[in-house]
Amino acid sequence: MNLIRYHLSQLPNSPAFDRFAMLRDELTRLVDPAPPARENYVTPLANIIEDKDGFVLVAEMPGVSKDGVEITVENGALTIVGRRTPTESKTATLHRETLAGDFRRAFEIDPSIDATKISARIDNGILTLHLPKAEAVKPRKIVVAD
Repeated sequence: MNLIRYHLSQLPNSPAFDRFAMLRDELTRLVDPAPPARENYVTPLANIIEDKDGFVLVAEMPGVSKDGVEITVENGALTIVGRRTPTESKTATLHRETLAGDFRRAFEIDPSIDATKISARIDNGILTLHLPKAEAVKPRKIVVAD
C-alpha cells in the first residue's frame, strides 16, 4: 500500500485556490459587470431513445404541470425548464431527500432534427418530447426505373 502526501496547494481552501477564485471573480466582473441573480435549478433525469422517425426524450420532473413547462430551441440547443408550484406545509420537515428548486436542462440537438415539428406532453411529472428527423435525412427506398 502506498500513501500519497497531499500538498496544501491541492486542497480547495488553500491560498492558491483563493487567489484563483479572486482572479476568476475579477475577470467575471470585467466581462459582465452586473451578472443576473442565480437561480437554483435541479437537473432532471432524462432518457433519449432513437427510432426510425426521430428521437424521443423523456425527462422526470415531479411536481411540474403543463403550465410550468417551458421548452425552447435556439442556436442548436433544446432547453427544458420545469417550474414547480411551491407547497406550503404547516408542519416541520423532519427528513428531506428531494431537491428543492425548479428543473432545467439543455441538450445540443442534431441538425438532422426538424425543430419546427418538435412536440411535447407532460403526464404526472414525466415530460415526453418527440424530436422528428427531417425528411431529407430519413432512410428511403429508391425504385430503379426500367
